[in-house]
Amino acid sequence: MTTEQFLLHIKQNGWVKFDAMLDAEQLTDLNRALAKAYDTCRAIQLENGVNVNTDGTVHHLLGQDEAFLDFLKSGALQDHVKAFFGANYILNSYGGVINMKGKLAYVGNIHRDIRTFYNMPMMINMLVMLDDFTLENGATWALTGSHLKDEQPDSDFFYTNADRITGKAGDIVLFDSLLWHATGKNHTDFERRALTLTFTRPFQKQQLDYPRFLGYDRMMEFSEELRQIIGYNARVPSNLSEWYQPIETRYYKQGQG
Repeated sequence: MTTEQFLLHIKQNGWVKFDAMLDAEQLTDLNRALAKAYDTCRAIQLENGVNVNTDGTVHHLLGQDEAFLDFLKSGALQDHVKAFFGANYILNSYGGVINMKGKLAYVGNIHRDIRTFYNMPMMINMLVMLDDFTLENGATWALTGSHLKDEQPDSDFFYTNADRITGKAGDIVLFDSLLWHATGKNHTDFERRALTLTFTRPFQKQQLDYPRFLGYDRMMEFSEELRQIIGYNARVPSNLSEWYQPIETRYYKQGQG
């Protein structure tokens, strides 16, 4: 699908699915890395007392395993994301969901991922299917066209009118973050796994300081495009020496909005 076709579909419907974007090797690597990351995140959730309603949720994967960085390096659909904003953008969050039978998490609530209604594109979600998404294992509910309305739909209206986003492992969905959606219930005995990334305009604060998390010393090992996406071009100085810099070494560079 061309970027022009993509823009027409997402503006009208709020979401677009792209088939077979990841190969078998990528899926194997990402599923392995996600299982490891979940163990890490779950231990901290339990230790810090935030384990209620968070079963199967994994946060801030970038930096936990090179497989997650490799996916960003692949550049999957980044031309489409840039077309959505019509300008530079950065990674806002990089998470995952392991949908398990009988487990409840906040992602199962009807929600949108940006809290304020805007008439301009401010955030886009990328849902990467690591398993097949079926009606039985909790395919995402999405209320097509709801990104165009400010008010939240009531539960009856949502579940009567929402579509189910089914697909194969390796498919990717891009959707406007104003779209009302919810994770479905998994009625099978097998996990249904996915990556959940969001991208925003560079002046919006990241949910985690990814450049600092990865390390400022790693910046030059990445391509110019990847430095932009990770957020290295939209950093905040922490002292006067960092503030007073020539253009080429400034923390917040030109073209960030």
